[in-house]
Amino acid sequence: MEPNQDDDDAGVDESSPQEEMITTSTHHFGDGDDAFSVTIIESMKEEYGLFVWPCSIILAEYVWQQRSRFSGANVIELGAGTSLPGIVAAKVGADVTLTDDSNRPEVLDNMRRECELNNVTCKVLGLTWGVWDEPIFTLCPNIILGADVLYETSAFDDLFAAVAYLLQNSPSSVFITAYHNRSGHHLIEFLMVKWGLKCMKLLDGFSFMPADKASGLSGNIQLVEIILDNDKLS
Repeated sequence: MEPNQDDDDAGVDESSPQEEMITTSTHHFGDGDDAFSVTIIESMKEEYGLFVWPCSIILAEYVWQQRSRFSGANVIELGAGTSLPGIVAAKVGADVTLTDDSNRPEVLDNMRRECELNNVTCKVLGLTWGVWDEPIFTLCPNIILGADVLYETSAFDDLFAAVAYLLQNSPSSVFITAYHNRSGHHLIEFLMVKWGLKCMKLLDGFSFMPADKASGLSGNIQLVEIILDNDKLS
């Protein structure tokens, strides 16, 4: 799977040898008075954390299409990486906290640069799944976002533990994630049962994508909305 780049909009910054692997891609949302673009900084030196993967594009489009739902919401993006969905949420009026592994300061620094580049104000927080540091206890989101956070099975339990805690901390909140169906949805279903969660909505990731955006993407991508299963918790 290759990182997405809009050929017409991607450019390479060759200002110095250290920056020769830095690119930018521009992503457009809407075509009316409320339309906007988001510019994302990508690094070809990173393993995966600073690419715009297809799941991120699909989740960002979902945020745009559901923008009235996000306006005024308290939103956290987990494993945000290049942060496209979170920045779109901020653009449509959400109060956004972008998080990624606290052991990867280069990714957190890139998030801050992207917020400045796109003229949005987001909190940037180091948050490592499975590590119960103080920051996670202060978070009370209405909506949790995660793009392609279900890629490494060894991290699934830590991710779902963090999601379950955040959902319990904020009654009526929801976790919205787009993921490549690499291992089969049955594994996700098993973890939802284990952590007292349930699926509220499951969509084919391409079912709501505009044709011009979908044509540049590939893969078996699901978008799912997950909430607490109060019947299991009672």
